[in-house]
Amino acid sequence: MGLGLAMSALALLAPPLESQTPKFHGKRPKTFEVRNVHVLRGDGSPPEGPRSLFVRDGRIEADRIDKPDVVIDGTGHYVLPGLVNTHAHLHEAMAKVPMPKEYQLNLWLASGITAMRDNGSNFRRTHRLRAQQKEGELAAPRILIYRMFGAVATAEEARQRVRSFKNQGADGIKLWSNLSYPPEVLAAILDEAGRKKLPCTAHIGVGESNARHYAELGVRSIEHWYGIPDAAIAGGGVQDFPADFSYSNEVHRFRYAGRLWREADPDRLDDVLVTMVDEDVAWSPTLAVYEASRDLMRAQHKPWFDGYLHPALERFFRPSLESHGSYFIGWTSTDEAFWRENYQIWFGALRRFAALGGTITTGEDAGYIYLLYGFGLVRELELQHEAGFHPLEVLRHATYNGAKVLGMEDQFGRILPGLAADLAIVHGNPLANFKVFYPTGCDFYEDGKSVRGGGVQYTIVDGRIYHGPTLREEVRDLVTAARAKIEAKAEAAGGAR
Repeated sequence: MGLGLAMSALALLAPPLESQTPKFHGKRPKTFEVRNVHVLRGDGSPPEGPRSLFVRDGRIEADRIDKPDVVIDGTGHYVLPGLVNTHAHLHEAMAKVPMPKEYQLNLWLASGITAMRDNGSNFRRTHRLRAQQKEGELAAPRILIYRMFGAVATAEEARQRVRSFKNQGADGIKLWSNLSYPPEVLAAILDEAGRKKLPCTAHIGVGESNARHYAELGVRSIEHWYGIPDAAIAGGGVQDFPADFSYSNEVHRFRYAGRLWREADPDRLDDVLVTMVDEDVAWSPTLAVYEASRDLMRAQHKPWFDGYLHPALERFFRPSLESHGSYFIGWTSTDEAFWRENYQIWFGALRRFAALGGTITTGEDAGYIYLLYGFGLVRELELQHEAGFHPLEVLRHATYNGAKVLGMEDQFGRILPGLAADLAIVHGNPLANFKVFYPTGCDFYEDGKSVRGGGVQYTIVDGRIYHGPTLREEVRDLVTAARAKIEAKAEAAGGAR
């Protein structure tokens, strides 16, 4: 039996941990032990074990603890650093339908996510949630707030906004406006952000500045891919848009985004990637959020929609130019064909970037384009594997690299003594199948039959333990209640007529 098959079979020697909510759910024991578990450190090294992992006061302990307060039986499970979501948004409502905060936060925790970078939301609300999470009053991953910068008219206005964000308690800045910033404004933003020690990530709009400008002026990471192939287009660097194109029309915008990578000159593209690496610019590609563009039917019929799709998202996902990312109006097989080609070139650019020494992270941008929170990050792992990365590399992207890009690699992101116990305990071997992270679990082949297993059994944030099955049940209950409320309202409206 090969190593991969042996390790996969080993994970099936024990069933998932008990589904009954343990007494320590949501609590931070003084000491605990995860016993008989396989350990993935998150640094790209292969797993070790089975062995025990010890935690004291929320920190990974080098020495054995003889009488821990809590013992978790990890037989048949793997423990790894918690996943880091470098592109997330905390939504209050979608399509004017409210969503309880627990819907998102529980799904992220239930998928093994222990830290997330909020790239734009209601700042006051998110600031409050961040404080509650730090105090242990809210079940949530760690929250880092990168404030959406928006458009500015002058360099001085840009500097004033950076200073304001710093004073208000932002952890960083998300650069995004409909069009990219003029070079003099971009230079002012990044210079002032550097002075105030506010790291910047960027969703680069189409316009005067591209990824090369952002990298050379000091941006720390780039979201999605925008601006990278643009910087490699020959001639004047302008994509071959048709005469009737409108950037404000998302059907147009995303249709031709699917034809962008093919216009990038390979030699120029390599030069752009070298510049990004030389300037220490990380890349959060968010492969998962655009996947509907290459296979719309799959995106619209995901099996987890039945139990986990909140009515707010269901309404938001309906094709409409009123909802960002709901651009599938008259989407064609030709559009999908271009997007499939787009992905192959994009995959190659990511592999080349990594080979040059670039830092890749994992982000999902869920809540848009048929992507559910948590599920989206798991799908990101699968797509990075499809792009050609070894599962160990993918998990390093999702753990250590994420912590490094957030400037917190000395606090979490690896399983090392002294670092915070930010951990995910998952049933099954993630190196054999990333589907073990999905909140729905997955099927295993055992003794000639299909056996249901998988799922994140515990997510641990700074030593605070959250029970995966409990989190998932709470989400399903929230969805059921929200659907019932809408149905009751519709029934009452019908009766009134």
